[in-house]
Amino acid sequence: MSNFFENIPYEEAEHIDRITKLTFELRENRLEVLKRHGVADEAQLKQAIIEGAVEEHPGYEDYLSASILDATREVIRDDLNAYLKGL
Repeated sequence: MSNFFENIPYEEAEHIDRITKLTFELRENRLEVLKRHGVADEAQLKQAIIEGAVEEHPGYEDYLSASILDATREVIRDDLNAYLKGL
């Protein structure tokens, strides 16, 4: 197996490492928010709020948090992919 960072300057490798760690943390934090309510995604959480299975507060705030965490992770992943293609 080849080393992905073999021909990448140290500063670039550090930058990539920080970004990938951030995306991991965003993903894990989103999953933790959803887990509090026993749901797999934001749509399920929103439906549970509508049906009254989850209290509106803090359920809706958690719904927004999970949505923002996921959207942020996607933007960062897209930026990282574009960055890697430019190397």
